[in-house]
Amino acid sequence: MIRTAFLFSILFLLISTGHAELNYRFVESWLKLPAGQEYLGNSHGEIDVDSKGNVYISVEGESAGLQVFNPNGSYSHAVPNLPGSLHGFVIKDDFIYASVLRTGSVIKATLEGEIVLEIPTSSFPEEKVGPKGLKLTSVDVAPNGDIYVVDGYGIDSIFVFNAKGEFKTVFGGQEAPYNLDNCHKIFIDPRYEEPRILCCDRKNHRLLHLSLEGKVLGVFAEDLRRPSSASFHGDYVCIAEIAGRVSILDKEGSIVGTLGTNEIEGEINTNRVAPSQWRTGIVTAPHGIAFDAEGNILMSEWNVSGRVLRWEVRL
Repeated sequence: MIRTAFLFSILFLLISTGHAELNYRFVESWLKLPAGQEYLGNSHGEIDVDSKGNVYISVEGESAGLQVFNPNGSYSHAVPNLPGSLHGFVIKDDFIYASVLRTGSVIKATLEGEIVLEIPTSSFPEEKVGPKGLKLTSVDVAPNGDIYVVDGYGIDSIFVFNAKGEFKTVFGGQEAPYNLDNCHKIFIDPRYEEPRILCCDRKNHRLLHLSLEGKVLGVFAEDLRRPSSASFHGDYVCIAEIAGRVSILDKEGSIVGTLGTNEIEGEINTNRVAPSQWRTGIVTAPHGIAFDAEGNILMSEWNVSGRVLRWEVRL
């Protein structure tokens, strides 16, 4: 990684909120790997934070799984018992809900790795599964406990299960009125009077809002750089755009700030950028993203070596 003469590389993002300005600073070398480990590993997954501020990063590979770091970035442990292909996951009420890409299943687990619920492939209606099988990429949980999961590498169906893992309904897909195309991840958007689904409709370069019942509410934002993941904090949502940018949007869908923008074509939307090519504070392929409780932004990239970036908010 390119080093600077300073302990921290300072990159500022000023966001006018009407009440204050949010001031973001890129924190260099925040993640500290275990002794003797040079790189994190294939970070083709997601990142999230538990109630204590611990950071969870899914790393592809059977010996990797879900890696946990302390709030200061130091390594803590690996969550036991979890599979090594957790493409999308969220932490809600300190339970892990995850879509398992390799097996086409969904799991709910404690932070200690005890699997308390599994929704197997057989629980999904066959008529809504594409010719290549289930390719589940993302999962989230509604306030009533319903579990939403998307077939984002398949035919973009969005399945709904109750808290017990029993199938309820399915909607979405690649036909009208949804017209989804690589709905990479979905999230329950809590910023409105009625929670809704935010779809990262990657190949359409847009964010789409649906009701929890599957009604199309409208395009939330468009002309994005292949949105791949989202996280919410107050009235804001941050978006990991795999084609070289992190954006922060307000409740109206307007971009109020960007971070780490990369304009070099060969460095974006690829997982093959070598560590020697990484540039301080500049992204390559944002794939997972999370606000922590203070509004700091953590982002994991699609990268075979594994890369995690952090921007710290200063009020």
